[in-house]
Amino acid sequence: MGSASQLRSQTMNKTITSEEISSLIEPDRVHRRVYTDPEIFKLEMQRIWGRAWVFIAHESMLPNPGDFITTTIGLEPVIAVRDIKTNDINVLLNRCGHRGVKLEVRDYGNQKSFRCPYHGWAYRTNGELAGVPHSVGYKNTNFDVKKSCYQLKFIPRVATYRGFVFASLAETGPDLETFLGDTRNTIDNMADRSPVGRVEVVGKVCNRFVQPANWKNFIENLNDAMHPMVAHAATGDATNKYAATLDPEQPRPAEAQVIQPFGGSYQFFDDMGQTVLPYGHNYMGGHTSIFSHYDWPEEYLDAMFNAKGEDQTRRVLEFNRHNTTIYPSIAVRDGVQSIRVVRPVAVDETVLETWVFRLVDAPEQLLSRTLLYSQLINSPGSMVGPDDLDCYKRMQLGLASEQNDWVDFNRYLNDDKEEQGRTVSSGTSDLAFRNQYKAWSDYMTDSEG
Repeated sequence: MGSASQLRSQTMNKTITSEEISSLIEPDRVHRRVYTDPEIFKLEMQRIWGRAWVFIAHESMLPNPGDFITTTIGLEPVIAVRDIKTNDINVLLNRCGHRGVKLEVRDYGNQKSFRCPYHGWAYRTNGELAGVPHSVGYKNTNFDVKKSCYQLKFIPRVATYRGFVFASLAETGPDLETFLGDTRNTIDNMADRSPVGRVEVVGKVCNRFVQPANWKNFIENLNDAMHPMVAHAATGDATNKYAATLDPEQPRPAEAQVIQPFGGSYQFFDDMGQTVLPYGHNYMGGHTSIFSHYDWPEEYLDAMFNAKGEDQTRRVLEFNRHNTTIYPSIAVRDGVQSIRVVRPVAVDETVLETWVFRLVDAPEQLLSRTLLYSQLINSPGSMVGPDDLDCYKRMQLGLASEQNDWVDFNRYLNDDKEEQGRTVSSGTSDLAFRNQYKAWSDYMTDSEG
């Protein structure tokens, strides 16, 4: 008899074949079922979230031995913990080896060991079963405290790049650096904006909320440059009117710098450009982005010049990408030192998180701007976030209708260009969506993994 995962895979494959999956994706459109079908969502958890490298944490979230956070890989609950003995970061299945109880429900904490709240089985930070209460009851049985089935299961692969910890439920596949590809340059740039080349998470999660929609709605929206002029029109209009009152000879307030790009034109976003990469990754910008007009404090520039020299500092600060999406789980904003993290819950429910970073040894003024950006843009109570949430909800509701089965991705369909091994197009192109669904199809039609 096969393993439980094999049996589950066989059951799913009887329901949805690879041919059926392929029929849902066309060069210029996708079928609404990819957003609404619970069985497709289950298969995504197995074949996409169960294979891709998924963001877990940043090392600075776990500075001390015993520090832990809880999160998910797809629907699998996991604990990331700094090992007491080795100081390594272990990523373990958050499930007791006895009766399957979820060990930790707190978001974070510090523990020398984990104790099951049901029967008291205790586990070390390396996943080993340390002991069970009243062990005399297991005398003359097949129970052995060292058996692998009783330990906390290690997630098969864990790797770190510049402090960003990723994990994969798949035992085989591309290594992390291959998977990240050119998105590594975005992570590098975020860290290199620090005079000492390091970033650290500030506090705990900056904001976390539930969107009543499929996880792919948010992933697509990250680099959808056609919606700001419509969904955020009220904010854009108000921002432009406010900007017109400012003295051009005086430094602009930080609020104006953050919010003004959301009043930009179609041409502004087209000029930023769109770039797509293997594995479904993509970004907007490069030389210009919504962050490229930010002012830099003299104190910060002096620190950077002293540490890196003027030429290198200018190269770092002129690198401007917007929402580098590392498919399927994270978007990195190097210019404003924050990340958005996706946690699927159900076919029509997704948890979104924002984490903000401090540039180590940089003036606190930059951190203040990062926090301001999250408050003005990402928060569900911000000037921009509620617009997006409303659209996600409306899209999910509309796609439930059977009157029109297709979602269109035609913009700039025939204008894609190959440049230095990358595919590029205008900023308002649907190229990013087409690239994401190419990766989606590759994952979903590969039943072997």
